[in-house]
Parts: sequence; C-alpha cells; structure tokens
Amino acid sequence: MSVFEHPEFDAHEQVVFCNDSKSGFQAIIAIHNMNRGPALGGCRRWSYADGAEALTDVLRLSRGMTYKAALAELPFGGGKSVILASDDQDKAAIYEAMGRFVDTLGGRYTAAEDVGTSVADVELMGKHTRHIAGVPSGGAGDPSPATAYGTLHGIKAAVRHRLAKDSLDDVTIAVQGLGNVGFNLCRYLAAEGARLIVSDINEEAVARAVRDLDAKAVGTSEILAAEAEVLAPCALGAVIDDASIETLRAKIVAGSANNQLAEPRHGDALRERGVLYAPDYVINGGGLINISYESQIAGAPYDRAKAFAHIARIGDTLTQIFELADREGIATSLAADRIAESRFNGPGSPKRNAA
Repeated sequence: MSVFEHPEFDAHEQVVFCNDSKSGFQAIIAIHNMNRGPALGGCRRWSYADGAEALTDVLRLSRGMTYKAALAELPFGGGKSVILASDDQDKAAIYEAMGRFVDTLGGRYTAAEDVGTSVADVELMGKHTRHIAGVPSGGAGDPSPATAYGTLHGIKAAVRHRLAKDSLDDVTIAVQGLGNVGFNLCRYLAAEGARLIVSDINEEAVARAVRDLDAKAVGTSEILAAEAEVLAPCALGAVIDDASIETLRAKIVAGSANNQLAEPRHGDALRERGVLYAPDYVINGGGLINISYESQIAGAPYDRAKAFAHIARIGDTLTQIFELADREGIATSLAADRIAESRFNGPGSPKRNAA
C-alpha cells in the first residue's frame, strides 16, 4: 500500500521520510494543509512497533493540528513529526539530525515539543534550524498554564450553554488527571468558586489538591462516573467510550486531554444522552495559541496579555460550535469539524509567508 492509499492520508500536502544511518535515526514529517499558512506542530519520539504504525500516527496528528490551528484562529497549517525511538539511540545526535531535516523544509514546518520530546531536545534541534518553537528564548515559557486557561474559558462557555449559569460558583467539576495542565486548571476553577472532585495515580498531587484547593478525592476508577455537573478529562485519551458514557452523570464533558472520544460515534452518543461535549482539539488549544505569540514566530517580543486574551476567545469559539450543533441537530464534534474545514478550505483563509 502506498502512502497515497493510506486510510489516514486525507490529502496531505507533503510527507517526508527521514533517515540518518550514522545516528540510527528515522523519522517522518507530515504536513497536512497549509491553506492558512506554514505548518506548526510538535515532534513526538515514541517506540513504535514499526514504520507503518509511525506513519498512521503522524498522519492523524498532523491532520488534527490543521483543525486545531483553524479553530484557534491562527495563521498556521497542520503539521507533526514523529521519531522512531530505540533504546540505543544517542538522543543528542538524533535531535540534531531532526533539526537538519526540519531545516530542509525552509519554514514549511516549525517543530515544538511533544510526547517523548523535551524543551532541551527542541533546543538541540535549534542548533541546525530556526524553525522551532516552545523554547525559553521565545518568551512564552511552559505552555501548561496557557492550556489550562483556555480549558477554563471552555468550561465556562459550556456551563453557560448547558446549565444557563454565568458563574462557576458552586458548580461541581470532576477533574481526571492532575498533571501540569490538570493542576493548573484546578487552581483556576477553585479561584472561580467551583467545587472540585479530583483523581490521579499520583497520590501526592491528589493530596495537594485536597489540602490547597479543598478538593474531594475519589479513586481513578470512580472519577468518570462522579456526581458532578462537569467532567474534565485531563489525562489519557479515549476515556469517553461505550462503558463510560453508560455510567456518566455529568451534563458536560470539557477537559484538556487529547482524543477523548474513543471513536467518532461517541460524539453522537453523548448528544443522545443530552451531554454537552466541548471538542478536545478546540478547548485545549491554549498552548498552541501561546506558542504562536513567541518572538521567533510572531516577529515581535512575546506579549503575554495579547496571548491570553486570544486564548480566552476559545470560549467564544465553543459557543459558536454549540449553537451550530443545536441548529443542525448534530454532535458538537461534527460541528467543530465543519467550522474548522470552512476556515482552512475557505477563500478567506489567511496566509503567512512560509519562509
């Protein structure tokens, strides 16, 4: 089967296979769509079973970035890269090699950190290309607070739409996952007066949320069915499936985790249950928006106030999605896709010089 016949190909503009025999390095860079501008997306390093699995992953991820950038109102297209990891690799050598391959694209793709890749790794890539993002020199810093801030505004929009409440005061929110994004989100929610139910495999993080944020702790097997008005998945993906939907008590699902729906049909299943779903690639776009304001991308010093004002508009975008879904009688996940596609396929798509 050729790349063009791959079920996840979806009219990708460019797929680059990278091989450096000296370092034992193999990677794939995928650029899905550049109608809005050059591609921006993370570089993932993962122990894939084989090249076919890596190709499937990078095609799905890069396509998702096109949709995320469009709904975040950014002048970027979707791209992603994956490095096929092995235990005997010299990490410095492979990330420097990755930087050289990224540079050959001449600005069509800008790389940032992702699963398995740290900020320090991206800086190694930066020895050989200026087309990197999410490093300290850009000014934006850790993207976790930005992602959490966008998720907060998404939850507020969902609560207004589904519960007709203009405040989170006394709204019970179950947060699954207390990593960097999840804990920052809990801080924001507590400051807004929400009642928190939390769960994480990290017992220390749970204890800190109970102590500092007056949260109620439940087991990891209980959180998805917690007695709450909002469920905020902020850990692993694919948590919304047949089993969890059956026991779900929340009226809203709105969290920062990627790929929350186990299958596309679960967006319809949530709608049938009367549960309002905030599509994950919309609500968790704050980190990407924040990176877009970095000096090397924006061409100006990082402006936190402007970046966070842009992130706050995630709530407005979600309101537009909710209203479209109501008018058309469709799942919010489908409504989000339709709006995104109109933005990156429409004649008014903004473009930025790829170089």
